[in-house]
Amino acid sequence: MKIYLAGPDVFLPDPIGIGRRKADICARHGVSGLYPLDNAVDPSAGDASLRIFKANEAMMDAADAVIANLTPFRGPSADAGTVYELGYMAGRGKLCLAYSNDPAPYAERVARSGNVTKSSNGRLIDQKGLAVEDFGWSDNLMMIHALDLHGCPLLTPPRAPADIWHDLTSFEACVRLAAERATSRSS
Repeated sequence: MKIYLAGPDVFLPDPIGIGRRKADICARHGVSGLYPLDNAVDPSAGDASLRIFKANEAMMDAADAVIANLTPFRGPSADAGTVYELGYMAGRGKLCLAYSNDPAPYAERVARSGNVTKSSNGRLIDQKGLAVEDFGWSDNLMMIHALDLHGCPLLTPPRAPADIWHDLTSFEACVRLAAERATSRSS
């Protein structure tokens, strides 16, 4: 089984190192991890962003599954590119797994970045008066149900690890689930 490894990990100070660690975990469980930075794209090329997009889509097309790192990135929610990749894979009917190293509910995360109150009708609203989704999930309902319907529920640790970007415990749990699925399909 080939698994596309989606997430904001590519923006970390050590993106190659974290990609290697993830690929090694995959290999230990008998699956192959496809990391976006495995694509050779010259970032100085005039059309680099389009080349990256096309290379990543080709990698997703070649994969049987996705494991998406939905740990909040630059705000209370998951990385926008990762969300696209999860949706792309769900739309193609591929096995979707994901984890977040921040187990807090989405509404709590929004409250961390600003004032959240209850409106007169009892709904949560932010400081701009915009409704805050509050179903108790770790992120937007579209991602949560894409996972439920196309793979496995979002995996989160009981408490956020000290290093949310380098702790791969929940990632490895996703890999184990994918490997079990691959084994049961081939039996």
